[in-house]
Amino acid sequence: MTDKSKNNDNGASDGSADRVIGTPSPAEGTAIVAGSDDPGAEHPGAYPPEETHAHSEEQQRRAEKTASMWFLIAFLAGIGFFVAYFAFPPNGEGEPAIADPQIGQYSNMALGGTLALALFGIGAGMTVWARWIMPHYEVSTPYDDLSSSSEEKGSFGDFFMRSADESGFTKRPLLRRTLLLSMVPLGLAPIVLLRDTGPLPGDKLKHTLWEDGLRMVVEGTNKPIKEADLAEDGAMITAFPLVEGEGGEHGGEAQHLSLNDQAKTVVLLIKIPEGDFKPGMTEQQMNWTHNGIVAYSKICTHVGCPAALYERGSHRILCPCHQSTFDAADGAKVVFGPAHRPLPQLPIGVDDEGYLIAKGDFSEAVGPTFWDAEKGD
Repeated sequence: MTDKSKNNDNGASDGSADRVIGTPSPAEGTAIVAGSDDPGAEHPGAYPPEETHAHSEEQQRRAEKTASMWFLIAFLAGIGFFVAYFAFPPNGEGEPAIADPQIGQYSNMALGGTLALALFGIGAGMTVWARWIMPHYEVSTPYDDLSSSSEEKGSFGDFFMRSADESGFTKRPLLRRTLLLSMVPLGLAPIVLLRDTGPLPGDKLKHTLWEDGLRMVVEGTNKPIKEADLAEDGAMITAFPLVEGEGGEHGGEAQHLSLNDQAKTVVLLIKIPEGDFKPGMTEQQMNWTHNGIVAYSKICTHVGCPAALYERGSHRILCPCHQSTFDAADGAKVVFGPAHRPLPQLPIGVDDEGYLIAKGDFSEAVGPTFWDAEKGD
């Protein structure tokens, strides 16, 4: 829409070109770059002055302080990430403090919160920088050959330096230094986190607390289990080892097992009629049973869910997570589902008082399969 009225009150000559309503008149000046009062002055930017829209120096200084503040916040949050990472050292037994679920939750919140704040601070600072310090351009370029001429290639270095200066990176040291400072903690974080890749577990994944002579107790009550408690065919009990404190050998107080130890040692005790065991059971596996009572790890060898369902008629143990099914009468071999390894068997017997005890550790590593789970020690 243009102004076509011939009765102008601004005194413009009849031969002047029509201008778009809302645009500045020639009397208001032709400089587009802020601070350039002389239209003939050399423009230091990468693009011509008529294509460049710069902010006022006051706006740029104010934005510089705001962006620097965000970069400093990002730096402090990055330092906070390191503090949160090292704030939970291993306990006296060498186990990480975050093994406790409550402490692990606090650690995750601290690590995630500080890292999120650091990334947000850098993003917010860069946004302020781009919107209120860097100039905006209206550039139009005609279509031409994709390949650049030698003259264009030679002028790239000058174009790059002009752009860097105009962006404020070289001109504003406060902005540049705080940006680099905010990047330091995030750059060091991956190096520090390499600590979590070691040391190698060795044979820890292949051994549990079970050992010869260790009694079995009912889950939740710590009541020692006798052979008579599984007198009925098809009976099933979830059991843990009885780990005693001072005054032990069955006279000490039962110690509380950590969640890791519970997951590694929990077993299913199942009473199967002697005649129902299948020929696939080896002589050694049969020797690990006691009067039809067999003990298998309760942890599924697929992804570690509790295989807690048992069907008496078919003697099958079912993991409800992904429907892996194991035949308890045939060495807990996989008969269905994604698991490809049997449930490890625990050799059992009874002590002089008739209580069920372990006769050693599991036949192989418990839980999900890992790189050398089926190899010997």
